[in-house]
Amino acid sequence: MQPEGLLTAREAARRLEIRLPTLYAYVSRGLLRSVPGAGRGRRMYFQEEVERLRARHQAHGGHAAVAAGALRWGEPVLDSALTDIAPSGPRYRGHDAVTLAERGTPFEAAAELLWTGASPDTRTPWPADSVRFDPRRIARLVSARARPLESLTIALATFALADSHRHAAALASQLERARRLVRGLCAALALPAAPERALAALAAPTVAEAILVALGQKPRRATVRAIDQALVLCADHELNPSAFAARVAASTGADLYACVTAALATLSGPRHGGTCDRIEMLVTEAGAPRHAAAALDARLRRGDAIPGFGHPLYPHGDPRGRVLLESARALDARAKPLRTLLAIVEAMRERGREEPTLDTGLVALASALGLPPGTAVAVFAVGRTAGWIAHALEQQAAGFVLRPRARYVGPPAVPANGDDD
Repeated sequence: MQPEGLLTAREAARRLEIRLPTLYAYVSRGLLRSVPGAGRGRRMYFQEEVERLRARHQAHGGHAAVAAGALRWGEPVLDSALTDIAPSGPRYRGHDAVTLAERGTPFEAAAELLWTGASPDTRTPWPADSVRFDPRRIARLVSARARPLESLTIALATFALADSHRHAAALASQLERARRLVRGLCAALALPAAPERALAALAAPTVAEAILVALGQKPRRATVRAIDQALVLCADHELNPSAFAARVAASTGADLYACVTAALATLSGPRHGGTCDRIEMLVTEAGAPRHAAAALDARLRRGDAIPGFGHPLYPHGDPRGRVLLESARALDARAKPLRTLLAIVEAMRERGREEPTLDTGLVALASALGLPPGTAVAVFAVGRTAGWIAHALEQQAAGFVLRPRARYVGPPAVPANGDDD
């Protein structure tokens, strides 16, 4: 039986309307990925990637095709001065994000770079006492079983209600609001387990330290640097689904809290923000480093996709994942969940499979720090808030409403008088 979501070489070539040698050339150029199939030398191709490439080909066939292809990892649909994607990773206003992370750039500096274009060497103060909220009161609204991402959503709604000037559109006001919003979300990571840690997190001098305090960690130089690296690498990634959702909201004139809420709601979808959770489930399924290869092979035999490996924009490996995996190893290579995850990474390489992504790096970092399940995607959300806000500000400045058109493909219209004439 053919695994769901995979195509044979002939099926993939037929859908793309190309010959088999051209299909193999696409793989060598990194436009498609192939995985081992049943039978010696047989390769299978991901249906989603084939359809995405097909849409891009069709994008050169006319206006309607361009629009359809552009919404499926196709041609660019918006002008933006924020982030572009290179093989070396994202570049924030021309600055390589991996380089910024490796040289120890604070998250605040990366956020200011995205928001205003300020040099990453500039240090803009983010006052630690600029946020006011009652964490215990918010904690009562959050289920004891809530995951960190859900706590952020509840806290964000309370921040909006408490800001009577949230519709003030002057850039200086927006930037102050953005800084308060990010610091508030850091503190909200303490909910619902330990709301008393939220106030201590608000008093922490930096965003990275605030996150560690909220999660019950004592900030050390190495852990602060590691969290800063993660936040900088997560800060933006061009027009991903959550960033696009923030821009759509911003184009209507929605306030900054609403824009970030739209982005958070989009991130909650399993096909966007759920990857970290699925990686954690894979690590739990393996149980121990010695069982990692067996757990991986069992999934591969079923034809299951392996979460956290392979990124369409980085066919030769996601450099962000590499940095975070190295950082996690340096923090605590003895942690059992981390050793299990690293064994999965090694088993993937031994089998000639895809390289780890940013999501795998985030789970590795959370494992090295001993953080609870669900924390990795929440740290991602705090970091990506910088990008969501940058996209919202840029779209507000653009001044037009994002309202794409649909190409109707339903049944023909029924004549009003019921006749066929």
